[in-house]
Parts: sequence; C-alpha cells; structure tokens
Amino acid sequence: MAKWVVMAKRADFDEMAKRHQITPMLARLIRNRDLISEEEIDKYLNGTLDDLYDPLLMKDMEKAAIIIRTKIQQKKSIRIIGDYDVDGICASFILRKGIGLLGGNADVAIPHRIKDGYGLNERLVEDAYKDEIDTILTCDNGIAAFDQIKAAKEYGMTVVVTDHHEIPFEQKEGERHYILPPADAVVDPKQPECGYPFKQICGAVVAAKLVQALFDEMERCGDKELKTDEIRKSQGFQKFQEFQEEMLCFEALATVCDVMELQDENRILVKEGLRLMEHTSNQGLKALLMVNNIQEKTLTTHHAGFILGPCMNATGRLDTARRALELFECKDFREAVVIAGELKSLNDNRKLMTEQGVREAIAQVEEKGMDQDKVLILYLPDCHESLAGIIAGRIREKYGKPVFVLTRAEEGVKGSGRSIDEYSMYEEMSACKDLFTRYGGHKKAAGLSLPDEEFVEIFRRRLNESCKLTQEDLEEKLKIDMELPLVRADKSFIRELTLLEPFGTGNQKPVFARKNISLLSGRKIGKNKNVGKYQISEAGVRYEMIYFGDLERFDAFLTERFGERKIQQLYSKGVWEGDMTISMAYYPGINSYAGRESVQIVMQGYC
Repeated sequence: MAKWVVMAKRADFDEMAKRHQITPMLARLIRNRDLISEEEIDKYLNGTLDDLYDPLLMKDMEKAAIIIRTKIQQKKSIRIIGDYDVDGICASFILRKGIGLLGGNADVAIPHRIKDGYGLNERLVEDAYKDEIDTILTCDNGIAAFDQIKAAKEYGMTVVVTDHHEIPFEQKEGERHYILPPADAVVDPKQPECGYPFKQICGAVVAAKLVQALFDEMERCGDKELKTDEIRKSQGFQKFQEFQEEMLCFEALATVCDVMELQDENRILVKEGLRLMEHTSNQGLKALLMVNNIQEKTLTTHHAGFILGPCMNATGRLDTARRALELFECKDFREAVVIAGELKSLNDNRKLMTEQGVREAIAQVEEKGMDQDKVLILYLPDCHESLAGIIAGRIREKYGKPVFVLTRAEEGVKGSGRSIDEYSMYEEMSACKDLFTRYGGHKKAAGLSLPDEEFVEIFRRRLNESCKLTQEDLEEKLKIDMELPLVRADKSFIRELTLLEPFGTGNQKPVFARKNISLLSGRKIGKNKNVGKYQISEAGVRYEMIYFGDLERFDAFLTERFGERKIQQLYSKGVWEGDMTISMAYYPGINSYAGRESVQIVMQGYC
C-alpha cells in the first residue's frame, strides 16, 4: 500500500488568491506545483499562444530553415525520415504538409518497427541514395545516428536532424563528452549550448518550430525571391494560419502520447491543441474521433493518451505506421473512416496481446524471485517485440520499479524500458553501453538491442549491481495536496479546478484526503464488474463515490479490517453509518446524467 505524503509548502495563500482572483485553496494547489514567481503563476493560469518561445532560440534552427528554404527554391528532393510512434508520425505529417504548402518536394519514409528498428539506419540511407534524394530531414530521431549520417554525407546528401532525445555522450576522466552527428544542421533542444528555454518538448513540437521558422524565413526573403502576390499565394502563405491550428492538434497529441511534462509551453500547446481538436478540419483526425465515439466530447489528455494515441501506435506495432500517416493526409472523409476503423481494430487486437504479455511477465517475476531486484529485466522471447514498452509500463506500475522487457528479434534481442522518477534510464544504460548494438531514449523511457540471449543475464546483473536506488526510492508514494472536507468539494470548487488543466505528467491531478469516511453501500459495475460504485457519508451528508482501481485488492483490505460478513452486507443490503470507516484519498468531479449534475467523489487511494 502506498505511503501517503501530505505536501506542506508554505506561502501567503490569501494574498496569492487576491492577486490572481482565485480561492486560497487553489492558490495552495498551485504552490504545491512549485510555482512561485508572479510570472510563473500568471503563465500557468493565463498562458496563451503568444507565450510560446521563438523557434530561433533553438541552436541551428535558423541554419536548418535556410537550408530547407534553399532546397525548396532549388526544387531539390527532400526525404523526411520519421519514427513509428505517435510523436514520429505527427512530426512527419507536420513537416511534409508544411514543406508542401511552400511548394517543396518532400516524401516520407518511416522505419518498420520489426525490420528496421528505431530511427535512421543504413537501409534507409541506401534507399535515399538510390532514389536520388538530395536532402534527408529527420524528425523524432537522428541525434544518435552518427555512422548513418556520416554515410549519407559521404554519398553527397545534405542532412538536417530534428530530434528531442538525449544527446549521446562518452564519460572520460569524470567529464561528459557529447557526440553530435555530422549533419549540416542539428536541431535538438537538449544539445550543448542550445539556448532554448524549455527543453522538454517532443519531436513533433521541434518539427512544428522548424516549419514556423521556415515560413518566417520564406517571408523574410520574399522581396527577393517571391516577386508577386500570386506567387506568394501559391507558396501557401495564406494557408499558414489554418495550418498552424492543424499543427497544434498534432503537437498536443504527440506531447501527451510521448509523456512529456505538462509544464511551461507544453501546457499551452496541449490546452489549445485539445480545444482545436474538437473542431478539427483534418478528415483523418475527425474520423479517428468518430470511430472511438468521442467526436462530441470535451477532449482531455485521457482521450489523447489512452484512446487516440494507442490506435496510432497499434498500426506501428502490428502493421506499418505509414497507415496512420495516410489517415491524416486523407482528404475524403469516407475513406478516412475506413482507415480509422482499421486502426481501432488493430488496437483492440493489441490490447488482447498485451494482457497475455503482462500475465507472463508477472509470472516470471513471481516464479523466479526477481521481485528482489531493484531493476526488473524480463525476457519474454515469444512476445511481439512491439508490445515490450507497453508491458514494461504496466509492470512498472505494479512493482514501482524500473522495468525492461526484452523479446527475441530477427537479429538478437530487442527491448524497451520504462522508469520511475528516481532512476534515469538513459544515463544508467550509457554506463554499460558496451553491451548494446543500439540504444537510446529518455530519463523515463528507452529502447535497446542486444547481440543475443546470452547478454540478457549480463545486462540484468550489470544494471542491478550499479543501481543506487534506495528502499525509500522504491517505496510507492501517494502525494496528497491537502486535507479537504467533502462539503468543501462542491460544484463551484470543482469548476475552479479546471483552471489547473490539462492534467498529466508534470502536472498531476490534485489529490485530497479525508479521514473517517463511512462506507454505506456498494455495487460492482462495468462489463467485467471491475469498477466499484459506493454510497459514502461524512458528518451525515451522503455522497456518491466511484473507484477505478484494483477492486479485488480493495475488497481484500476491507475484508481484513471488517470481516467477510460486513463486506457481504455492504454489497447487498448496506451497512449503518459508522460501521465501516476508512481514510480516503480522492479527487472530486461532476457527474452529468439525464441533464442533471451531481458531485461524484473519485477515490484515488485508501487506508
């Protein structure tokens, strides 16, 4: 059971509330998110698209824009090389459409997850050379492709890298020496000497920044290069504002699905992008909303991360990610609906395969006594390699530890990892990079390839021997924002909480706590009867509560505390107030049904 940690950050909440015209309770929640200065708080509450950073603050951005502008004007062929996940698909779409609006000649190559693996590889470079491509433009990859880019340069191609992943480095005499690829321009906010103020943007946002810089560059040189209004119109300048709105939808989708922190400009991009997505003019995106029955809903990060994103990822996992790209480039709505339906069907199949993989992974941990390891290295040879990352994430949630799931691949072993806040996965892997044929990633997620199965146990031993995680680091924690009586969680306060949205990584939904809550009655709902719905009370006032967590575990907790007979009564005829009391962590929401609204308490934890 998670350890509850009540945050107690101090400030003059009354004064903060007065300055920003919010309640002191909301002021306290904002302080808990480490926002202190007036500028930070105002941007958090009232940030607009005008607060987004200038693309030219990014190292090599101007150089990249000039290169691509020149290639467009020279009618040179450009090949965009993306990635097979949501971020890579969105980045590829943004670059191709942006360059196309300016009259550029660009096509897209997306690596096949199984045949090619992640990022730019030798085959893709060879294909570009055979196709007489002049310029390779990467997105959401390329920063670690030193040898491949070197080969492309030797073939005489121009290469521009746009990426957001960590920069490869070597540790020499206690100092890091970063290794940048020999491209003509490298645009990655994480590279040394890059002055971009916010480093945690995804690949699609980096791509959109390049498109913005490219349009600005074309306009800047317009007097020299574009002589008449007719030519300017043909180059797409009049369509740029419309395209900016379309880009925001895909930037938001990619930011959420790539689990970027919803802070600073990411909050603004996601907030505005989700709002625009509800009325998108993109036929493919509209179709994907429809087949998932969310076309008329107020869209949240949940819809982006757990409904739309998995459909896009499924095509890259079980088929080819080009299908998702085709969806968003589709002009005919009826055709788009067919493709969107295929993506949803693939995702439904992926869910079944994932559940099987999760069961096998848990059995391996339990049967082999691996629960004592601080870093879990699980080898599931028959698991579809595209599901490794999803399964790793599920196992991390269950055990609260960094997890790698490895599978048998055509050439050796491949795998993906998902980490916890206290463990930088990419840095720890860099310390034993001699084991890998390829690797890369972030602090929280990474991918790798090993030569063969013999390296699996060596990898497990090396990571665990060097692991500096303490027992406290591994202890599951539930951060509580404040104690809040249920009577204070009224509709007015719940509506004020929307000022904190969008919620997600780096901007978690607030959690409140209350002791001595009486359970009165309960029932199990949903197709699989895995959701609990309860009547509860505090100080004689009744409320509706719902719990989406592990219901079997909750029932076991109640049985241990109150006995089997009381549990049976709770789910049949109910119990008296005060007979069954618990401490509860919760979030309040509004339940709308048949035109009526009522407060609904969503339980997040219990003790």
